[in-house]
Amino acid sequence: MPPNSVMAIFAAPARTYSNDVQYVYHANPDLYYFSGYQEPNALLLIFKEPHKYKDSVSYNEVFFIQKKNAQREQWTGRRQGVEGVKKELGFSLVFNGEDFNSFPLDFSSFDKIIFEELPDSASADIAPGDLSQLVSAFRSKIKIPADYDAVSRQDLMFVKQRNNGKNAEQLESFLKRNLAAGKYRNPVLVNRYLRAADSTAKQSVFAAIENEKWNNSFYTMATDALREVKTPEEMELLRKAVEISAIAHTEVMKAVRPDMSEREIEGIHDYVQKKYGAEHWGYPAIVGAGNNGCVLHYEENNKMSIGQKMLLMDVGAEYHGYSADVTRTVPANGKFSPEEKIIYNIVYDAQEEAFKLCKEGSSFQEIEAKAREIVAAGLIKLGLIKTAADSRKYYPHGCSHHIGLDVHDKGSYAKLKKNMVITIEPGIYIPEGSDCDKKWWGIAVRIEDDLLIKEKGYELLSAFAPRKAEDVERMVAEKSGFDDIKLPALKSGKKGF
Repeated sequence: MPPNSVMAIFAAPARTYSNDVQYVYHANPDLYYFSGYQEPNALLLIFKEPHKYKDSVSYNEVFFIQKKNAQREQWTGRRQGVEGVKKELGFSLVFNGEDFNSFPLDFSSFDKIIFEELPDSASADIAPGDLSQLVSAFRSKIKIPADYDAVSRQDLMFVKQRNNGKNAEQLESFLKRNLAAGKYRNPVLVNRYLRAADSTAKQSVFAAIENEKWNNSFYTMATDALREVKTPEEMELLRKAVEISAIAHTEVMKAVRPDMSEREIEGIHDYVQKKYGAEHWGYPAIVGAGNNGCVLHYEENNKMSIGQKMLLMDVGAEYHGYSADVTRTVPANGKFSPEEKIIYNIVYDAQEEAFKLCKEGSSFQEIEAKAREIVAAGLIKLGLIKTAADSRKYYPHGCSHHIGLDVHDKGSYAKLKKNMVITIEPGIYIPEGSDCDKKWWGIAVRIEDDLLIKEKGYELLSAFAPRKAEDVERMVAEKSGFDDIKLPALKSGKKGF
């Protein structure tokens, strides 16, 4: 941290599912990472230098948390409370959230106040110490302008970090897209940067941000650097999340039949994951049959019969906060068609070539370039595209990202480092109506695996789930424990209604 600085990390807001029902609460991964705390309505302050509380107790962190409330706990679950956080999480200076407003700390004495974009609470809860009141008190104490826009500053500093002279046009396009989408509540600095006549003027925008008392870019840089490299303790949890996910994919391969629905397949994944103790999905399950697989983040999963087409399943478990990310594409009828197998093997070859680059010191850009090179060559050979640049028509996403506390976890995207955990996930998607022979329409293939980066190579964490086309077909042919499950027929409702 910079000298004479304080860092603020807020809990994530609770969200309403319907009327008076809340979504299952998911902690802010940064707060969980630094504290282990998984409840809403909290604020953790971390200080560069030690401070004194009431002229006696020295501290460099202070935690404001959700107050115990027996009546509320009967309805919504147990709370750790002040004493629980001290005993179970190891903090020495802990207060109820309602005490933050009167806590004796002069924020004007700090040179830098570090925080991410302040959360907006959508909860109707107005109890003392809830998130909206913590944020309001914090804004007042640090005297932040009402129109301060953390998002635009974070994006501009991202541009500064990535701007090596080779991708300036691409980065400016990134800012323009976000500007047009209304991402920035106060786009003054973004507009100033885009209108700047030369590099000197652009650098002055960066300098203005860096000289501000309020600092979002350090928050991003620090949390990226910490969370991108996994500790042994994190790897215990992440390995389990990936293993559970790979087993679930394998069990679904055994169980899949053309007369199943997408949602039924999703349910088998869910059952297997929870059987092994996973608490949640790492992200909404993607189970797309045929042309549905061409929608990259297809989440409806509502096709009632998956039929004779391939089934793309991007499904990962979350275990103790850590998320896997595994995708398999399988023939629901047991055998890839000739066209499906050709496309599948192009994606498989691209993944294999990308694997060879996975070691400490390689770059994300090298991995991306290699995967795209193989996909493009395969599509050109088939006559589906004419030039390598056209590959984005059928391969529109990137090849790799970090996983961890977020499925798209925090981290820099420059060089690979030992103990990073990343995905390798090339894909080809040919939607119905594409400008090619109809025999290719509706073919969607993605193969995604999770890798632990080592000094001279990698460990394939998701190896349990078959990847080769022939191995996938053999697994689909195996008997499943789900084959003998029989449920009574529904008597109510019209078919399909």
